[in-house]
Amino acid sequence: MSRIRSHIRGSRLATAGAAVAAAGLLAAALTPTADADEPPSRADAVKNAASVLSDVAGSLGLTAAQGTRVRDVVVDTDGAQHVRYDRTYRQLPVLGGDFVVHLKKDGSYRSASRAVGRPISLRTVSPKVSGPRAADLAASALRAVNVGETLERLTSRPELVVDALHGAPKLAWRTDAVAQDSLGNPVARTVLTDAGTGAQIDAWDSIETASGDGKSLYAGTVPLETTASGSTYQLKDATRGGTYTGDATNKTDLCILTVCLNRAPATVFTDADNHWGTGTAADRSSAAVDAQYGTDATWDYYRSVHGRNGIAGDGKGSFNRVHYGNAYNNAFWDDSCFCMTYGDGDGTQLGPLVSLDVAGHEMSHGVTSKTAALTYSGESGGLNEATSDIFGSLVEFHAGNSSDPGDYLIGEKVVRSGLGRGALRFMDKPSKDGVSVDCWSTSTAQLDVHYSSGIGNHFAYLLAEGSGAKSINGVSYNSPTCNGSSVTGIGRAKLGKIWYRALTVYMTSSTKYAGARTATLSAAKDLYGAGSAEERAVAAAWSAVNVG
Repeated sequence: MSRIRSHIRGSRLATAGAAVAAAGLLAAALTPTADADEPPSRADAVKNAASVLSDVAGSLGLTAAQGTRVRDVVVDTDGAQHVRYDRTYRQLPVLGGDFVVHLKKDGSYRSASRAVGRPISLRTVSPKVSGPRAADLAASALRAVNVGETLERLTSRPELVVDALHGAPKLAWRTDAVAQDSLGNPVARTVLTDAGTGAQIDAWDSIETASGDGKSLYAGTVPLETTASGSTYQLKDATRGGTYTGDATNKTDLCILTVCLNRAPATVFTDADNHWGTGTAADRSSAAVDAQYGTDATWDYYRSVHGRNGIAGDGKGSFNRVHYGNAYNNAFWDDSCFCMTYGDGDGTQLGPLVSLDVAGHEMSHGVTSKTAALTYSGESGGLNEATSDIFGSLVEFHAGNSSDPGDYLIGEKVVRSGLGRGALRFMDKPSKDGVSVDCWSTSTAQLDVHYSSGIGNHFAYLLAEGSGAKSINGVSYNSPTCNGSSVTGIGRAKLGKIWYRALTVYMTSSTKYAGARTATLSAAKDLYGAGSAEERAVAAAWSAVNVG
């Protein structure tokens, strides 16, 4: 599956040093005395965090040259608060600068989680390598991974950043290179270039791919909330933040960061009698039914299970575009438009990519970008993909649709005979796809993120279901362990709660598998208590995939 990455910018909260102290004093002065029995609000949490930043600036490596921006806030039912920040250095974004401040109910400091711990101090923020040169290098990198393909409308935009993710902090250009292939479909790559030497630091796909009442293509006849408009109905759901589905009319768009040179349309589907689709691809609205249903089911899962109101947690609905591109074997979440986009597939390997678990997977990339923002390369990228596979599967189970019952297969509805296997990925034994790995090793960070995601997927299956052979909803599984142990599962509900808390409270942009183990253990301890059976199960499941 895929999503086009974008960069999250919050409002500036404070700078370190004197500015942080001033913000803290002001916040303390303005914070009203709350009822002792009432949990703090999100606004209270932000003020409380601001008031303690001056005291903990040293431990967080904050200096007068650095600024902070609030990205996300979590307030627990017991009043504990967790405020997530992005960091700047001399007004430049810091990759790996994110951190989370954990507070007690009374607003006092408890601890912090940091993406990286190295101090940030650069001699200069003036690059030796120019922006146009970085753009050329990124364009060359995009061509290098599309050998033999004629790329059209290739454009690249560099952004000057401080890279703290790859060793000692250094000045770097982060450049998104975007083009269209011979069929008009988008290809993109993000390249991180040393602004002092021109050497490539890292590179990753900017489109995160996976070679992965209405009558739908895959989910049978499903209920839909629509909007009356004159004598017709629109496929728009006011009960879920105004989510809607439109027709991209087989066009594509070309965007770099938040600037789009052209956008494929999203013409809202309409219907005369409020009965949508025929369940066949011959009716263009059938795929739209699947897309809207997938959005509904994902929204409902996050709201009812995790109390999250929409992808960004702000009640805002996203929108869908179906019939994107020409035989496009992909689907992606795009932060810049806050939308889901689905291709129709080539008909040989993949059909229309509008299945329920694909929708849950892609929209969960949006949740990740608004919370931990796991970097899409190395082990962090594998965790990013695993997060979407985990929640995509949990959305499918939660929906309880008899035409598409829950399973631990990813994209099984969209695969065709030409792919040569029955699903895109297999969570019980990821290596069944021929390329993913079941167990962590020192080479994990060098793998494509869709293959290294197998470790997180394998852990999640073992934590929920345990090892060995079993059948669930008519699908047979036989999950091995890497250390020869026998693992007993604690159920899907607890898996979801533990992973969600770890993602939204403890993980950061640089979290690797060892860090994910720590984050999920902390989450299990928070939810079920220190030394609980759930905490022990988390430890056992990670050990079973060679992590820790």
